[in-house]
Amino acid sequence: MSTTSFSQDRYAVAAQEDRSAPRTRIAIPASLRASGARPFQTVVHDLSLSGFSCSSINRMHVGTICWLQLPGLESLQAEVVWWNNSLVGCAFHSLLSPVVHDNIIARFRGDQVFRMIS
Repeated sequence: MSTTSFSQDRYAVAAQEDRSAPRTRIAIPASLRASGARPFQTVVHDLSLSGFSCSSINRMHVGTICWLQLPGLESLQAEVVWWNNSLVGCAFHSLLSPVVHDNIIARFRGDQVFRMIS
């Protein structure tokens, strides 16, 4: 089994679980861009290793590919999995590294506790 196949299989299994990773409630200013559209400003309301939810001024359809831009990070590809009353839930294309996740949470909560790769 190739590494890519393993990663995709691991994600597919995790994505099928209800709340496959703990979600952290937070408020992070960001931008979201659906495929073929212009980015818009949003606020990420929760974040996990496998996805996020955020505000959406326009209806976003399930299956739409999008990119989340958090301050100071590269865009993260995701797919819309639900939309409800101006909130959209998305699953990341690739699971976030726990180190990246923890650093984002610490940065926007003000914890300033960073996990290092050893």
